[in-house]
Amino acid sequence: MIFSDLKDLGILGINNRVGRYILRHNKRANYPLVDNKVLTAQRAEAWGIPTPENYFIVENYGSLKNLHLKLMSYDSFVIKPARGSQGNGIIVIKEIIREDRNGEVRILCRRSNDKLMDVEEVRHHISGILSGLYSLSGQSDIAIVQAKIDKHPIFDDYSFGGIPDVRVIVFEGFPVMSMVRLPTRSSDGRANLHQGAIGAGINLSDGRTNNAVIRNQVVDVHPDTGHKLLGLKLPFWPEILELAARCYDMVGLGYLGADIVLTPDQGPILLELNARPGLGIQIANLAGLVPRLEKIRLEAPRDLLAKERVAFAMKHF
Repeated sequence: MIFSDLKDLGILGINNRVGRYILRHNKRANYPLVDNKVLTAQRAEAWGIPTPENYFIVENYGSLKNLHLKLMSYDSFVIKPARGSQGNGIIVIKEIIREDRNGEVRILCRRSNDKLMDVEEVRHHISGILSGLYSLSGQSDIAIVQAKIDKHPIFDDYSFGGIPDVRVIVFEGFPVMSMVRLPTRSSDGRANLHQGAIGAGINLSDGRTNNAVIRNQVVDVHPDTGHKLLGLKLPFWPEILELAARCYDMVGLGYLGADIVLTPDQGPILLELNARPGLGIQIANLAGLVPRLEKIRLEAPRDLLAKERVAFAMKHF
């Protein structure tokens, strides 16, 4: 396929995304509210937007000394860099195992892929986060120890190991495209497309999956569960879109990606935001972003509430 074909299909490329939409609609002063997950959580709390609970923050190497005592207070948790991207540096601990051998207690952490880590390995991983190993800029970072989110039962047949999430692209407060990212064995139980998770496009009108891909290859069934991927209807769909739309009001970025997870008891909650969301969502939906973005830019009414912006998107996309 040549460039003119992609343009005719309305496919948004990297240069156009940056020059026409990100640089024009995202104030650089607001980037820290998205790039730093601690600041995002604080802002979300002030706006009444639900997020996973942060148990504690590791800000320096000195805090690693008594790490095992803090971890023993929780049955499960997630460790992530505050300024990480693409899921790098995130590990999910689903179980803490306490072994008592001859009066000496050994702490083991079972990851979502069932691999075991001892406390020293966890300490080493967090040390890597502090050094900036996973941060966007490569500069020193801080580590967040966060509550582990349980998977909504709707995904029991559509996910392997980890927790699916819903990515919504929001432009000037209007949801324009969405997909659900489904973990696989090859993605090590992570909802990360670069690592082999499934990206399934979603109709904004009704919340049903319309197409699915793994590494840009169209697939019909989940490779690990054998379940058909098309036609899955997500619960709380208008609420998911409204939550994403409200993130525009919260951080003031005109072009952003909102990652949302469905919980069994709380419904949709915000996982994180992205000021530079990837373009693979177009492949997942077999549709280009440009016509939708331009419709919002040229035709959408202004000064609408989040719920009204969602209604516009569900009608037109």
